[in-house]
Amino acid sequence: MQIWRSLGEVPADLGPTAVVIGNFDGVHLGHRHVLARARQIARDRSLRVVAVTFDPHPMAVLRPEHAPTTLTTVEVRAELLGEAGADDVLALPFDRGVAGWSPEEFIQRVLVQSLRAAAVVVGANFRFGNRASGDVATLHEAGERHGFTVEGIPLDGGPQVWSSTYVRMSLAAGDVAGAAEALGRPYAVRGVVIRGDQRGRELGFPTANVPAPAMTAVPPDGVYAGRLRRLDTGEVFPAAISVGTNPTFDGVRDRRVESYVLDRTDLELYGVEVEVSFVDRLRGMVAFESVESLIEQMTADVDRARELLA
Repeated sequence: MQIWRSLGEVPADLGPTAVVIGNFDGVHLGHRHVLARARQIARDRSLRVVAVTFDPHPMAVLRPEHAPTTLTTVEVRAELLGEAGADDVLALPFDRGVAGWSPEEFIQRVLVQSLRAAAVVVGANFRFGNRASGDVATLHEAGERHGFTVEGIPLDGGPQVWSSTYVRMSLAAGDVAGAAEALGRPYAVRGVVIRGDQRGRELGFPTANVPAPAMTAVPPDGVYAGRLRRLDTGEVFPAAISVGTNPTFDGVRDRRVESYVLDRTDLELYGVEVEVSFVDRLRGMVAFESVESLIEQMTADVDRARELLA
């Protein structure tokens, strides 16, 4: 799979394509539903599936003070889009210039000239072009002139519409299980393990510490059951995960995602890039009056995490 980061990187000899368009932040079940339909069309018509996403999120350019936290980096998004059925990904750089394109200019530049679209599949509520003036009806009319078919797919997930906003709201409430239900997988963050203050090791629970990424959605402070995956080897370990600043001890101010791999004290993960996924919330973050009471609670957290992850 190729990731093109500008229209200029799209190969000149690209054949006809089935194109899906959207922010695709999180690549939730609604996004996967759109990709599945595009994949089906591509098989029937011998097309290549190209997913078009935007970097950064348009809101970060148009109204940065209201820009949402992101669920996935472009790299992770592309990886997930590939798993969902995309052959290639165009991460279109979004700036004021692109924001000013009319719907017809977007169609001409992206769909007709660069991607040679034979089919376009989007969510039914998809909007595009200057002031979001284009919609599925606009695409249908353009498709009749330019020779591509268009489908708008409803993003209904039962009583709750699948959306990145819903996933963010679930995470903000600590409902990582609800977020996982909408995503079709546990929510995860990635980062390189840094050397911490060694406090967990001293207490008998050594942790892999990852800084909470700026502008990336992270569940609220608390303790969670989840898993840690080494990205270099693919090994996956059950873990009890603490998010926060460790209020029982002074000195830690930056939020961290600290993962204790259950029943393992021999892992050396410093400098290793890992993915930490959240399965369920165990409790909120509290300050303990003594180290002994903290250890007692940590032992209970580990036992509960082991039960949930068994």
